[in-house]
Amino acid sequence: MVTIKSQKEIEKMKEACRITALVYKEIEEYIKPGITTMELDHFAEKIIRKQGGIPAQKGYPSGQKGVPAFPGTLCISINDEIIHGIPSNRREIQDGDVVSIDLVVFKNGFHGDAARTYIVGKPTPEKQRLVEVTKQAFFEGIRYAVKGNRIGDISHAIRRVCPKEWL
Repeated sequence: MVTIKSQKEIEKMKEACRITALVYKEIEEYIKPGITTMELDHFAEKIIRKQGGIPAQKGYPSGQKGVPAFPGTLCISINDEIIHGIPSNRREIQDGDVVSIDLVVFKNGFHGDAARTYIVGKPTPEKQRLVEVTKQAFFEGIRYAVKGNRIGDISHAIRRVCPKEWL
């Protein structure tokens, strides 16, 4: 169910989202070849807590008996890994990696939730093209996410952007 938010609630939502955006901006400067995904995770957590937020994903229950809660602040996936990768001291980011990060900040009863992809160092032409086309497809899909359109309209718009060999 969707509830209409008051102006005060919207301001609280904006604060959680502001912190989320700040973390991504800081990561942009911090992420480099040679750092581990755990170093990146700790870096993000410090920023969130300094801003008075809580890393909402950290400790999130798996919902499955015997499977521990999520241990990190960030979900970090590198190159062709599936989403929601777990930060590790053993996983080092390499030159040319495509790093996807999912982050949720909780503050004042609201969440700021976003995902962002970074190209670290110098990527191969194939990786650069993948990121550029994906971004273009994302924004093309958003253009069609309007009242009266259907999911098929959105997916058709995205498909038109993708090269035929990808389909």
